[in-house]
Amino acid sequence: MDRMKVTLSTLWLFATVNYLYCDVVSLMDPHLLKQYLAGNVGGVSVTPGFLLAAGILVEIPMAMILLSRILGSRADRWANVGAGSLMTIVQIATLFATKPALYYVFFSVIEIATTAVIVWLAWRLGAVQPADELDDRQAQAAWAERAGDHRQDRLQQLHVGPNGT
Repeated sequence: MDRMKVTLSTLWLFATVNYLYCDVVSLMDPHLLKQYLAGNVGGVSVTPGFLLAAGILVEIPMAMILLSRILGSRADRWANVGAGSLMTIVQIATLFATKPALYYVFFSVIEIATTAVIVWLAWRLGAVQPADELDDRQAQAAWAERAGDHRQDRLQQLHVGPNGT
């Protein structure tokens, strides 16, 4: 597998774990916990629609863990640039929605840096052919050449001409 695909997938995994653990830590914040239980956090009503939107948002980095590994090079590039840009913008925006707690700023800086690196790596690689694809083509050409050589050797051992006579 292309080393860059593994790197992007691993960065998405790292970002996802940070998103999730920040949410876990926020549940330990007594001030926020009271708001969660009341159904209104920082002036935002926690409705089924809000929870669905939050679920969709957190699904993006989780899906990118898989998609970074299985998409073709071009689709992989654009999916990483798009998802990484979206998650970077959303995370920056959350810092200005309310006055964030220090732990939230800490996790946000890590998350923003990670998704920005994902965008940068995916964008930078757009003009470069993935090394594994190049290696695969070279390996296939070498295998075909060896297979042809082996066929010629076998034909010579059988004292048969190249056309089978």
